[in-house]
Formats: sequence, structure tokens, C-alpha cells
Amino acid sequence: MRRQITNFPYQPSDSECEKASNSYLMSLVAVVAGLPLPILNLIATFFFYVANRNKPYFVRWHCTQALLSQFALFFMNSYSFWWTVSILFGDVRFTNEYFAYVLTVIVVNIIELISTIYAAVQVRKGIHIKFFFFGGLTDLICKPKTLHL
Repeated sequence: MRRQITNFPYQPSDSECEKASNSYLMSLVAVVAGLPLPILNLIATFFFYVANRNKPYFVRWHCTQALLSQFALFFMNSYSFWWTVSILFGDVRFTNEYFAYVLTVIVVNIIELISTIYAAVQVRKGIHIKFFFFGGLTDLICKPKTLHL
């Protein structure tokens, strides 16, 4: 995933940077714990998002971006998981399409892993990182809270 470094509307505090960075780390921990089951990554990131949805804007923004990127990977990983299960335990055979898809999924997961580690490190430093596609989508979904007087 292509990363874009941008300015954020305010300078986040150290604790905000840590919580925002943890949103990316949560998906990495979930990968280790639930590698064969793609839903575990999504569930772990979702619960972290829910726990932090009322936090400051910087934290909410990065929790949302982490959730969206995991959500997209969930579909790719689930399809490859169930395709593999149907080959191993069903009457479906290995095909060139299967190997091409699995290779693509592996490459996308490696890119996501590297991007997530990079984002976690940079966000912990207070540097705002936007993933290609997911950053723009996060901007549309996550807005700063305004006071209504």
C-alpha cells in the first residue's frame, strides 16, 4: 500500500500517538494469534476500534483506517482460506487460477504487514500516515467532533 504523510489538524499528545499506534499493532498481534482464521484479525481490530471510538480525533482516525484496511483484507483472505479448504477436503482441484490468487493474496498481505508496521512506528512518533485508498475513505467516515452550542 502506498503511504502518504500529511499534516493533521492538531498536534496529538503522546498518549494519543500511543493509542493510535496500538490500533495498527492490534492487527499484527491478531495475525500471529489467528493466522489460519481471517475473521480473528477483523474481530480484534473491530473491538479495538469500538473501545476507542470516543477518543480524540487522531486516535479515532487511525483506528478507523486500521479497521478499514483489515476489512478489505478479510475478504481476500477468507476467499483464499475457503478455496484451500475446498481443495483439501472437497473434490476441487488445484488450478493455475488458485495458485495465482493465493500468490496475489500473499503479496497483498506482505505489503499490508510492512505498511502496518511502518504506520505503527510513524504514528507513535506523531506523524500522520494515510494509506492509499483507505486514507481517503477514512477522511470521509471519520470527522472531528465539533461543539454545538
